[in-house]
Amino acid sequence: MISPTHKLPISRQTKLLGLARSTAYYQPKASSDSDLALMAAMDRLHLDYPFAGARGLRDILRRQGFPGVGRRHIATLMKKMGIEAIYRKPNTSKRHPGHKVYPYLLRGLKIDRPNQVWALDITYLPMRRGFLFLVAVMDWHSRKILSWPLSNTMHADFCIEALQEAITRYGKPEIVNTDQGSQFTCTEFIDVLKTNEIAISMDGKGCWRDNVLIERFWRTIKYQEVYLKAYESASDARANIRRFIDFYNSVRGHSSWQGRTPDSIYFNNTGAAIAA
Repeated sequence: MISPTHKLPISRQTKLLGLARSTAYYQPKASSDSDLALMAAMDRLHLDYPFAGARGLRDILRRQGFPGVGRRHIATLMKKMGIEAIYRKPNTSKRHPGHKVYPYLLRGLKIDRPNQVWALDITYLPMRRGFLFLVAVMDWHSRKILSWPLSNTMHADFCIEALQEAITRYGKPEIVNTDQGSQFTCTEFIDVLKTNEIAISMDGKGCWRDNVLIERFWRTIKYQEVYLKAYESASDARANIRRFIDFYNSVRGHSSWQGRTPDSIYFNNTGAAIAA
């Protein structure tokens, strides 16, 4: 976003982006070992109890061996991890004026072919020393994972990379569905969809059921891969996740398809339709 080598001075770049100049020089501090352990525990709990907010997580964590943890610290870590309690609630926050939110297009839609609907989402990945974020592009019909970049930040760049890689490899879908996160509502991400004439669908605020298939995939990959290992580095995480996703796509049978794999459904396009 901000480039020290650009012909425009940094002060001008930050002004055009609507950012404080100090943000261009900010260097994030590494998380402490105690915070990393706490965040890993929070990630598991959020997967099992997505409705739990900072107070609820605090109470559970105190019973699980984190006696001194406070609600405000948990809320800070939740923001850092990009997670929030999932439930229907009034929208009291102000959206960025340039970030339009689009309606949910999948309710009642018969989804019966590959590349009809893709879904994108981001999740937090704990490592032995630090953490990463994983974004995945899933074909809704077959459940095939089409692309999955990793990043150490929540910036939109790796989401755009995921979408562009999937389009390059598999062609464009008719609809892309995401949540209302800033990574998916930013101008750069929306421009890729509009340029490719892809219809834009977004989940209702705080409604995980609108993107339930990819939420189920997060549970699968975390319990069958991520939580069983402590990745030493980003390259270690990438190699293991690649191995698991290859297994998920081409070897692991899916119950919704009577044991057939996502690859067999995606490339052969047979079977009954599913409803969103």
